[in-house]
Amino acid sequence: MGRARKGPKFAVMKKVVTSKAIKSYKEEVLNPNKKDLTKEKLPRNVPNVSSALFFKYNTALGPPYRVLVDTNFINFSIQNKLDLEKAMMDCLYAKCTPCITDCVMAELEKLGQKYRVALRIAKDPRFERLPCTHKGTYADDCLVERVTQS
Repeated sequence: MGRARKGPKFAVMKKVVTSKAIKSYKEEVLNPNKKDLTKEKLPRNVPNVSSALFFKYNTALGPPYRVLVDTNFINFSIQNKLDLEKAMMDCLYAKCTPCITDCVMAELEKLGQKYRVALRIAKDPRFERLPCTHKGTYADDCLVERVTQS
């Protein structure tokens, strides 16, 4: 019985050089002062950052903390058997008020029966409800927008 032929051990990707690429390279080498429109820098929209954010954390914050809560945060607290408010207080060493947006509630309602415990926790009256003015129920965009506004 003969041995089976083995293929190459590692796949090698061959780079195909086109004539168009060669021409553009020649133009770059021969005319280095020529302005290339594709390499122009576009003006960037960089938001102004508060001076309180000196080393990337906000020194102006102080207790009582208002914490924005996401769907995943609630689900992980259930999986790890943590009481949401007590765990926040243990972590931040101060009074915390969990804030839940309408988008997060809508997301939990959409997830159905599997996440009914998370929905019951989110409807707790100790948690602050924040209304949303935008359309749609995508919670991640809503939370990022709220954080950047404040």
